[in-house]
Amino acid sequence: MTIDTAARPKTTLDRMWAIEKSKAEPGLWRIETRVPTAGPRDVRIRVTAFAICGTDLHIVDWDRWAASRIKPPLVFGHEFTGIVDSVGAEVTSVAPGDRVTGETHVYCGLCYACRRGLQHLCQQLEILGVDRQGAFADYVVLPEQNVWKLHPSIPEEIAAVHDPLGNAVHTALAGPVAGLRFAVFGCGPIGCFAVGVLKASGAAWVAAVDKNPIRLKLAERMGADLTVNVETDPVVKRILEGTHGRGVDGMLEMSGHPGAFRDGFEVLANGGRVSLLGIPSKPLEIDIAKEVIFRGATVQGINGRLIFDTWYRMESLLLSGKLDVRPVLTHVMGWSDFEEAVGLQRSGKAGKIVLKRDHP
Repeated sequence: MTIDTAARPKTTLDRMWAIEKSKAEPGLWRIETRVPTAGPRDVRIRVTAFAICGTDLHIVDWDRWAASRIKPPLVFGHEFTGIVDSVGAEVTSVAPGDRVTGETHVYCGLCYACRRGLQHLCQQLEILGVDRQGAFADYVVLPEQNVWKLHPSIPEEIAAVHDPLGNAVHTALAGPVAGLRFAVFGCGPIGCFAVGVLKASGAAWVAAVDKNPIRLKLAERMGADLTVNVETDPVVKRILEGTHGRGVDGMLEMSGHPGAFRDGFEVLANGGRVSLLGIPSKPLEIDIAKEVIFRGATVQGINGRLIFDTWYRMESLLLSGKLDVRPVLTHVMGWSDFEEAVGLQRSGKAGKIVLKRDHP
């Protein structure tokens, strides 16, 4: 079943519009449901724009991952921005009318990971729109500790993509950048964002690797010095030529594709770092002795964003004017175009798609 866009309900005081995974099967449903209530330490946000993530496509398609993780009925979606509508009695940091977005990893603050400053790795972690009701709706509720107040100069469409941009910032800045050479494997929106973050942070040279010519063009617009199409170009040869045979100091893997792991390690200079954000669909085999131990490589798993170190770095980069992510935001549409946007995102012919509220 697909979304019905023919008739859209108007939001009332206690009822709202939302997009839901109503059943454990492929499809998505437009529903009318109750407006959520904010608890004492919660913030209710009137959503004004949201963006579609690859995770959302998995939920729509109801693949193996979604079937094992999602518990319908669930309002999904986690990339969003909006205006504070109401706050709980104990909330002090934001007020109705504030422009905000949110850290979508809802953490407990009390577990072993959280108490060591690793809130993004919380042992009780809940992800908005995956483990709890999400943001493809008129209203969403988040704990106060997860709400990020936006700088007045941040445009709405950029505010809506702080979540994936934060993934890129976390991955790119997980080690030294200035004056170094990098290869980014996988040029979806996060990969393209990462190219821009690296260049804005002083990287000397960045190669972008993908099979999609449209995405490679976006990576070029974000500052990539070399773009390599895995279907037509010899990846390792092109990157080694571009680095005068030295290889790259850092490899950012954003795709999860087995070939990217193979080629990425092959172009990595001795002593380089590997930052892994892409999630493989099945276990991979690598030669640990050759690729990690004897190469002296540092291998990092990247999950989410550092809370809130990544957010402050992201804001600083945006406000500096050195990072412009608008080339990746290829389409701005209305909520009523949701079904079309899902198809466009799946086609590979778009970068990031932002959908703005188009009903009262």
